[in-house]
Amino acid sequence: MLNVTPIPVLADNYTWLLHSPQSTHAAVVDPGESEPVRRALEGFGLTLTAILLTHHHHDHVGGVGNLSQPGMPVFGPAGGQTPGVTEPVAEGDPVFLPGLDTRLTVMAVPGHTLDHIAYIGDEALFAGDALFAGGCGRMFEGDAATMQGYLARLRELADETRLYCGHEYTLANLEFAIAAEPDNEKLQQRLDKVREQRARQAVTLPSTLGEEKATNPFLRWDKPEVIDQASRQAGHALEDDVAVFAALRQWKDHF
Repeated sequence: MLNVTPIPVLADNYTWLLHSPQSTHAAVVDPGESEPVRRALEGFGLTLTAILLTHHHHDHVGGVGNLSQPGMPVFGPAGGQTPGVTEPVAEGDPVFLPGLDTRLTVMAVPGHTLDHIAYIGDEALFAGDALFAGGCGRMFEGDAATMQGYLARLRELADETRLYCGHEYTLANLEFAIAAEPDNEKLQQRLDKVREQRARQAVTLPSTLGEEKATNPFLRWDKPEVIDQASRQAGHALEDDVAVFAALRQWKDHF
């Protein structure tokens, strides 16, 4: 199994460093800036051999130009919007990390951006801004039906899958989640834990898909209490999963 190390960048982003005790090679996911990545590589004695990008927003790609080297694969969404990509990939494509003996698979997760992708493998999900601990990304380019559709697919992943996302948003997300599902005891316990972690400035990631399924309202659109709370916000009864999800996302946008 790969070692995955968070590299804090910018205000609240994480770049993920993928490495192995058996290799001096490394890959990074979503380098929003270059210098923190360089320092981490030097600290571990690693050589960067691949970059993986989930979408084209600058806080996820800003360091690519200074980190990439001739011949180094830079994997990213097909379509041409993401700068620096040398290996465009799309739904179902395999991604092999040089020197790490690891194969990931690409999953299309449009919604935050239409070209957003995630990487799945080694019991890990590198989700960018598609799914957060306790939340999900804003719908900048997609619609509710599209986003709820890919979240339904992510919800089918094994509970032990580790979630590595792009931002330290967990506390704010869970403070919204408890409003959406106030009687969820597991959620309250998680919120208490995360409050303590953030008081120490500790990283709250990764979570697991099992934990997200139990506490993240954006994966719980079919739970009675979530439906009830979302319907109250909408001002009328919500009859289907997409409508509940859309009401939750709109509520969170103004929370």
